[in-house]
Amino acid sequence: MSAREANFDGLVGPTHNYSGLSFGNVASQSNAASIANPKAAAKQGLRKMKSLAELGFLQGVLPPQERPSMRLLRSLGFTGSDHDMIRAAAAQEPALLAAASSASSMWVANAATVSPSPDTGDGRVHFTPASLSNKLHRAIEAPTTGRVLQAIFRDDRHFAFHAPLLGTPALGDEGAANHTRFCADYGMAGVEFFVYGRSEYRGDVAPKRFPARQTREASAAVARLHGLRANATVYAQQHPDAIDAGVFHNDVIAVGNRDVLFCHQGAFLDQRGTYDALSTALAQHGADLRIVEVPAELVSVQDAVSSYLFNSQLLTRADGGTLLVVPQECRDNARVSAYLDQLIAQKGPIDQVLVFDLRESMRNGGGPACLRLRVALTEAEAAAVNPATWINDASFAQLDAWIDRHYRDRLSDADLADPKLLDECRTALDELTGILKLGSVYDFQQDGQPAKAA
Repeated sequence: MSAREANFDGLVGPTHNYSGLSFGNVASQSNAASIANPKAAAKQGLRKMKSLAELGFLQGVLPPQERPSMRLLRSLGFTGSDHDMIRAAAAQEPALLAAASSASSMWVANAATVSPSPDTGDGRVHFTPASLSNKLHRAIEAPTTGRVLQAIFRDDRHFAFHAPLLGTPALGDEGAANHTRFCADYGMAGVEFFVYGRSEYRGDVAPKRFPARQTREASAAVARLHGLRANATVYAQQHPDAIDAGVFHNDVIAVGNRDVLFCHQGAFLDQRGTYDALSTALAQHGADLRIVEVPAELVSVQDAVSSYLFNSQLLTRADGGTLLVVPQECRDNARVSAYLDQLIAQKGPIDQVLVFDLRESMRNGGGPACLRLRVALTEAEAAAVNPATWINDASFAQLDAWIDRHYRDRLSDADLADPKLLDECRTALDELTGILKLGSVYDFQQDGQPAKAA
């Protein structure tokens, strides 16, 4: 069956800021209180989407969420008009207002776990929105994420949706950032690889400094919900030392595509056992796993975290070659840059590197891989996707002009207290749902209650 991989990138939202909310994410914390540029951030991401679409890759877009979240503030006891609640939160609980205002939904690698139709019991593409229960600012995303995904993948003959897992630490689920699919071809049954940081009940060794966000129990639950075969799933534990070094998701230390695994030698607790399990499983599906392991003597874990070498996209070109999409920080780091030159010179599985400036996202701890959700689609499934969400010359121009109309070019923590920011966000998103033909996916559209000036 003919199939291709599509990447749906998250569009950076109008409230993009640096509040340092993500404990365990070194970039997020180290850039706390810096001045952000939402307009530049959105345009950087949009340019990446257009560039990849021009190279022939299937490229879609996922919209940002409404922020600040009035649903969150109301649930925390703030009352009055929307503007009243923002003012009160700014005065009484600025950290909660920062959480309610986070634009973190732009990192859609955490939006959901996706299993393509060749792998699932009913032959449909399955989606489970991630609960993201480890962080307040992310735990509020799932309801809107589910509505957005169903507005894009809206044909139930091809697509199936599950509710997020219960929001408890025992079922910590961070979505596709800890999930990779290996296969001989996108249209053939493959191996789904789930990486977790800890087990709630098995007594696994855990990190000491930073929390392990993904549990084995959550990964196994998603596999069951998607109807995956036992012989087509592999589980591995992320190395606790890597988590303590700032590798908060597996996609900061490893990335895979088709039959290629690109990872650091310190990615997994049982590195050799993980390779063997993946190789054995993939061999049963007609492919030999090709492993590109980066030694610590050339690139340390610290270099990997600061450059986001592994938070890159591995893409298969039409000619069968493999393209690695990296952030500019990989070229700014002398050791990582030298390694990339050596990698290409070796003429191995990865034969091309493409660099993008994503500095606004990177300063908050998200690189090229964080910004995209991968969905392998047959021709019929791709035809059933909401066509307004594909990136092409016309949609790029429309979205680029939309950003110009609605985004600020400067945003500080203090600006989050401005109720006008909510009005600006809602006006922008109301127009965006028309551009992307999503319908009423946001709370304010469903409630019919725009912000009220007090």
